[in-house]
Amino acid sequence: MDQPIVRLRSLELTNIKNVEYGKVELPNTLLKKSDPTSAEVLGIYGQNGSGKTAVIDGLHFLQQIMIGNRIDKSFADYIDVSGDTAELDASFDIFSSDITYEADYHLSLRKVDESSVIIDKESLSRSKSSKNKRFNKTVFMEYNRKNKDTVFTPKKRLEELLDENKDYKMDLIVAKKMAEKSNCSYIFGESSREIFFDDYKEGFKEYSFLLKTLFSFALRDLFVIRSSHSGMITAKIFLPMAFRIDDDENGMKGDFAVSLAQPTVLDEKRLNVLHQIIDQINLVLYTIIPEMKITINEYGKQMMNNGKEGHKIELMSSREGLPPFPIRMESEGIIKIISILNALIQAFGDESICLAIDEFDAGIYEYMLGELLGIFQENAKGQLIFTSHNLRALEMLGKESIMFSTANPENRYIHMKNIKGSNNLRDVYLRSITLGGQNEEIYKETDSLKIARAFRKAGRRRKNVTY
Repeated sequence: MDQPIVRLRSLELTNIKNVEYGKVELPNTLLKKSDPTSAEVLGIYGQNGSGKTAVIDGLHFLQQIMIGNRIDKSFADYIDVSGDTAELDASFDIFSSDITYEADYHLSLRKVDESSVIIDKESLSRSKSSKNKRFNKTVFMEYNRKNKDTVFTPKKRLEELLDENKDYKMDLIVAKKMAEKSNCSYIFGESSREIFFDDYKEGFKEYSFLLKTLFSFALRDLFVIRSSHSGMITAKIFLPMAFRIDDDENGMKGDFAVSLAQPTVLDEKRLNVLHQIIDQINLVLYTIIPEMKITINEYGKQMMNNGKEGHKIELMSSREGLPPFPIRMESEGIIKIISILNALIQAFGDESICLAIDEFDAGIYEYMLGELLGIFQENAKGQLIFTSHNLRALEMLGKESIMFSTANPENRYIHMKNIKGSNNLRDVYLRSITLGGQNEEIYKETDSLKIARAFRKAGRRRKNVTY
């Protein structure tokens, strides 16, 4: 194994949006299975407003913190209005040579005011298994904002680090102050990484490896596609293509946004990246949308705002027997598929890729959704987490691959119980909505008579309004 493989095991949310507490587990975690090479698919289903999107948003904020970014001010809006604190807990499997680590990352966040959130505590724990031996899980690094006298605990870990370089003592103090001033993670912040990621020979070497591996996973291998991604498509503003490109020189990952309203001007480097993205997408796109491929129409060169010469381009949809036309003229569903296809390709072929998509079904034909999920589960290598309202997935995926949001904010996510091999999970879910039988209520009942009465009342009130 040349590079360590990281797999998300579980995610816990506390006081985030309308989730007082909820835990989602990936299939291998539920099955107590240790397999770094097969696909894991987890779909999250439930009533509107029951906490599905909170999982994707939680992963987004977790990723931003783990790559050392400043905490987004918008996170203040996500903390439950009934309190001023929130917690994120993520567990990972790290497969490296003949050693498997289980690492837990804990975050305690506090709302200072309506537009500010800070990290009160963060910690990393790890256990490891090697040659049929398992070592208990212990905390190997903990930061506490209130502890002004210590940069981090436990003391033994700090001493191991300082044994290799005494000069780091002052650097660690400065890194802590920089993290607090910049409002970012101390463990994964830029100033701390310069110390923790050093080339240690012993003592701290193993912990440095774990920190570097988790940072690399968050930076390169974790894709989070939120609902705002689809919103730009719906509004016909941008086509944001989630992508990752690996080459001999360096890799790139992110969202490549191309205007849907007008041609886009790109410099030479970005144009080359766009060609690589489109080439990868076209390898799969024609099998999903028969006879379709994307082309780049270059209109010539144009001066950019920075005074340099750029290329004026537009993405075109090309189908056999028809002249190319602008991609913006395609349906929202096709544009949505194009926007996520490169990320799906990465997750299909790479064991370490974890792709999380909110409203995966938005604009996608029901049968195609089922086919994509079935193919991914049977043949892919990475992890796919998604939310959806379309119940087709319940007919395509096993019970371990589906979790349901509940009406109980203190226990937001559950696996359906009493599912036998012959059961259709879709039928069981619909039956449970009306008849119950699960550990938690999975649908907060609505009254069709009250809904109709409310519409009639609103209609009468509208007629009495004068302008």
